[in-house]
Amino acid sequence: MELYNKTSFNISKLVTKTYSTSFSLGIAAFSPKYRDAIYGIYGFVRLADEIVDTFLGYNQRKLIEDFRRDTEEAIRSGISTNPILQAFVQTVNQYKIDYHYIDAFLKSMEMDLSNSYYEKDEYNEYIYGSAEVVGLMCLKVFCGDDKELFQQLIEPARSLGSAFQKVNFLRDIKSDMEERERIYLPGISHANKIDDESKKNLEQEVEKEFREALEGIKKLPHGVKLGVYSAYLYYVALFRKIQRLKVKELMKRRVRVSNPAKIALLFRGLVEVRLLKLT
Repeated sequence: MELYNKTSFNISKLVTKTYSTSFSLGIAAFSPKYRDAIYGIYGFVRLADEIVDTFLGYNQRKLIEDFRRDTEEAIRSGISTNPILQAFVQTVNQYKIDYHYIDAFLKSMEMDLSNSYYEKDEYNEYIYGSAEVVGLMCLKVFCGDDKELFQQLIEPARSLGSAFQKVNFLRDIKSDMEERERIYLPGISHANKIDDESKKNLEQEVEKEFREALEGIKKLPHGVKLGVYSAYLYYVALFRKIQRLKVKELMKRRVRVSNPAKIALLFRGLVEVRLLKLT
């Protein structure tokens, strides 16, 4: 089992590195004892996200239902023949991750197959399940047995997850509408209703959430602070580029932060966390 578990985490690590340079850099900045668990969480959420976002032309509803069933069975039995699920289940069991978070995440994935737009209440539910609970799962790993610290950081972790997701919505507005026929701006159901004012409203929410999240990042354990702060810096940089563009421009191209810029942000994070003592 030791070899199988190690292989499973390595596969989740490969998935992370293949799909996300920015998160890979952040995880690499963690102390080694945290890395496998975060790879396990990322691999799980990435696989579910792929089912609803890119497995077009297949029975996505059946695939996500099967994935939910396989996840529940793996958690009950403690083992899965799917290496991605195996890595995730080992993480869930080791860090006692509440099944509520997993259920909320899968529910949001299922919502993507039914909804092309969201009213405010549904939108908040979707954000909670698709992003905030992922941050809370990671927070369980970061805090370990320190229940008091976990409670202190719940709201900042939710804010960070929500901010990341909303930045993704703005960055991916073109592909979400053209490839998936989805709009992630609350209360807006048609493309012709998306304007710079609705974009600005969402950006104001992101600004507030980034401020709240930063206060939580300052209190994180030393072994993960650099990695989370680097991811924060990356998303802030991405957000600033998006803010400078109008909706019309976002509908033409996907905004990116170059790999050299990501490396530079990692070094900036290193300076600010370790030399300037981000507190």
